[in-house]
Amino acid sequence: MVSGRFTSKLFEKIVRGEAVSKREEMRITRSILPSFLLGLRELSFETLTYYNLFMENVKVLYEDNHIIAVFKPAGILSQPDKTKNESMFDEVKTYLKTKYQKPGAVFLGLVHRLDRPACGILLFAKTSKGASRLSEQFRNKTIEKTYQVIVGGVPKSPRGVLKNLLGKDEKLKKAREFKDGEEANLYYEVIKIVENPTSLKLRGVNKACYTLLKIKIDAGKFHQIRAQLSLAGMPIVGDVKYKGERWADERAIALCATNISFKMATEDRVINLAMDIPKEWQDLLAN
Repeated sequence: MVSGRFTSKLFEKIVRGEAVSKREEMRITRSILPSFLLGLRELSFETLTYYNLFMENVKVLYEDNHIIAVFKPAGILSQPDKTKNESMFDEVKTYLKTKYQKPGAVFLGLVHRLDRPACGILLFAKTSKGASRLSEQFRNKTIEKTYQVIVGGVPKSPRGVLKNLLGKDEKLKKAREFKDGEEANLYYEVIKIVENPTSLKLRGVNKACYTLLKIKIDAGKFHQIRAQLSLAGMPIVGDVKYKGERWADERAIALCATNISFKMATEDRVINLAMDIPKEWQDLLAN
């Protein structure tokens, strides 16, 4: 049997994508390496290779002792639901269990969500203190989030505010306007206007003009961005639920959480995270 210390370092070597010798491969296969990963008695070299790919697939944007921020791809749930489909919550828990070789249960706090067809930066708490501090910041609206979207059409002015009284239609599982709804404010700024490029036409998107917008909202109400842009006559590309045009990726809409700012759990230092819009968007918007 190989010592735990050796196997731990060797596992990290594989996770980093470094080459291993045949001798090391045989020792891995025969050893009782992080058996806590799947509750298996032995892990094959193929299993370890799978975990190498898995670790690469979880794109960590920031991590400290209390907080972790990852990229959520479009089409993946933020948290588990009754469908039992893959979720970022489960993937991040497995990532932490694997990376830190935790033999027991892994704590992970869900402090906010992104809609399934949206993509972008998603925060989780690794500790109860992290969950408490982040939740407090969300309640006090001190966390700043910025989104970018591609919409069909062009707004009347280069920047403005959309105001609506929104509520949730439980039957349709949609947000819509109600006379007694909650006030929702959406602040937008035009980044780029493009005539329908060939790349979009080839994907079946047919409006004459499209606009890339930067979005901020006061609070994250249910489907707020999607509903308010649709009500303004500028539905998000791909968001068929809110009258947006279909495009090639039926799992995705052109909504991405690109920026977030928050305070660390144990000090007042502000962390500013940013990412580019997805490469596919950049290709679509290229003239």
